[in-house]
Amino acid sequence: MNTKQLDRIHTGKGFIAALDQSGGSTPKALLQYGIQEDRYSNEEEMFALVHEMRTRIIKSPAFDSKYILGAILFENTMDRFIDGQATADYLWDQKGIVPFLKIDQGLAEPEDGVQLMKLIPGLDDLLKRAVQKHIFGTKMRSLIKEANPAGIQKVVEQQFAVARQIASVGLVPIIEPEVDIHSKDKQQAEKLLKQAISTQLAALDKDVKVMLKLSIPTEDNFYRDFIEDPHVVRVVALSGGYTQSEANDKLARNHGLIASFSRALSQGLSDQQTDEEFSTMLAQSTQAIYEASIT
Repeated sequence: MNTKQLDRIHTGKGFIAALDQSGGSTPKALLQYGIQEDRYSNEEEMFALVHEMRTRIIKSPAFDSKYILGAILFENTMDRFIDGQATADYLWDQKGIVPFLKIDQGLAEPEDGVQLMKLIPGLDDLLKRAVQKHIFGTKMRSLIKEANPAGIQKVVEQQFAVARQIASVGLVPIIEPEVDIHSKDKQQAEKLLKQAISTQLAALDKDVKVMLKLSIPTEDNFYRDFIEDPHVVRVVALSGGYTQSEANDKLARNHGLIASFSRALSQGLSDQQTDEEFSTMLAQSTQAIYEASIT
């Protein structure tokens, strides 16, 4: 583990950029960016276009370590290059931004009010490659739709089981049990989630470090205990479908919680913009998300 990177994520001011839409969500991400589906005819062309979009974001002067602590990449992005340098190395060497990797393969079918992660075949190999490519940590998402104690228990147990495997190779896992912002019993689900996470944190070996990526809680500062937990490097928040201004308003009321936004970060960016317009828009977004993250 790179101690410089660990220190930056643990104590740095700023937020984590999520550039990890993948597979099924890639066409949606491209569409939001102004690239219609008729611009590509197969997966390879689609991924090439999405890499161009991400390269444009990463190389923009607005994508600055003054505001951004880390960036979460999709596996395909990790395997590609920016200006001849592996993406993770470019992020850290040229930008001073810590690279993370999304490792989940999407969600399983709904059961017990939740969606667990699909099994991750070849996880050992992926983690080995991530270490070789100088990735600092990983991210994996589950989804909680109802305040179902059995379902939430399963989500958290699965997340922590995989997290231990990730930590054993020297990477820092971001545990992401998202609570659907439209859930009719969101607050109750958060109470059950907090309890389940607390139990799992208490059972970790003392040297294991994790991060938590959680929906912005209904009750302000609800996750303060996690922010202070010695196992927890950082608690970050997902935007979860809120607009950027809604997400920022809610985030700003939670002290010590920082953003890890994807849609809310790329909101307003377009393939049709000049580089200057693009950078101006991205600068406005990073500034606003940064301000909400340092409260």
